[in-house]
Amino acid sequence: MKKSLATLLIPAALALLPAAAGAAPKAAAADIVRHKIPGSDFPIALAVTVPATATIHFVSGQVPAIADSSAAPDSLAAFGDTKTQSESVLKKIKEVLEGMKLDMSDVVKMTVYLVGDPAKGGKADTKGFMEAYTQHFGGAQTKLPARAVVQVAALSNPGWLVEIEVVAAKK
Repeated sequence: MKKSLATLLIPAALALLPAAAGAAPKAAAADIVRHKIPGSDFPIALAVTVPATATIHFVSGQVPAIADSSAAPDSLAAFGDTKTQSESVLKKIKEVLEGMKLDMSDVVKMTVYLVGDPAKGGKADTKGFMEAYTQHFGGAQTKLPARAVVQVAALSNPGWLVEIEVVAAKK
């Protein structure tokens, strides 16, 4: 059965009337909305909607702490594998957020830069990264960020395999 354009548009226009009259509920409009990936339990959001009433915080890219101070400071041995480095970086991000009175559940966007691991044939160790990532996101932590993971040729220290930057938001 073919519906007319008026049949389709009138209900939508009527739904907008309360908002146009200023009667829209304010609490619902102020929520940060995390859109799930349909039919998936992968621990990222498809998208995150941040309302104008939220404060947005941009956290600069964080890099790993030295894991072995006896190793050369520009070597993989000094910083560890991708999992070790990811755990270190996520711990740093958590500490930065806590210093701003925020936590990991406030992260709405994450960009992850992974260098190819020589031990993995020059490919990014996404499995190692995910083992660290899921300690903070997924499971009981249901406030998932939108996220991108990219492999880059190098970071500024040859021993670094991971750099992560985040955007956090809070009402």
